[in-house]
Amino acid sequence: MPSLATPAVPAGALADIAQPEIDAGELRLRPWRADDREAVLAGYADPDIQHWHCRSMNALEADAWIAAWSGRWKGESGAGWAVERDGVVVGQISLRRIDLAEGLAEVSYWVLPAARGAGVAGRALGALTRWSFGTLGLHRIEVAHSTANPASCAVAERAGFVLEGTKRGEAKHADGWHDMHLHARLASDG
Repeated sequence: MPSLATPAVPAGALADIAQPEIDAGELRLRPWRADDREAVLAGYADPDIQHWHCRSMNALEADAWIAAWSGRWKGESGAGWAVERDGVVVGQISLRRIDLAEGLAEVSYWVLPAARGAGVAGRALGALTRWSFGTLGLHRIEVAHSTANPASCAVAERAGFVLEGTKRGEAKHADGWHDMHLHARLASDG
């Protein structure tokens, strides 16, 4: 069935524009840069981030991870931002999957340990959601997280993402298969 979504940025147009910076109050979401390597390494060395995102990386892998985001933007398959506070990277947020034709995207995020508990993920998610609905013209944005991760659940709920259900055995983590909560927010949710 064809989608009723009419993206503000039609499919094929992201490649023609630069990935923007997004204002999130005292936070700023900006495209990743090569000099962000240490922040990416710190993130993926953190045991909590490794547990929920199931990866670690060395310097070459971090460089490739950073470099891949510009290609994903141009290919309209994803978009990643460093989350900065006072000029320091404190986390990441990304549209892991973008489908402009269907008006859909999925978000992932993490916050470095020193910045946790200060609402960083929630403010970044709110800002990215507003931009995605307003500028990209998306209809639906999803957040999926392990049911064993109550912090991520709280971030999604505070940002207005409704818990829609549980996807059983949907994601493999370091300790085995996890059920995943699926949260979503529609542009019409306000």
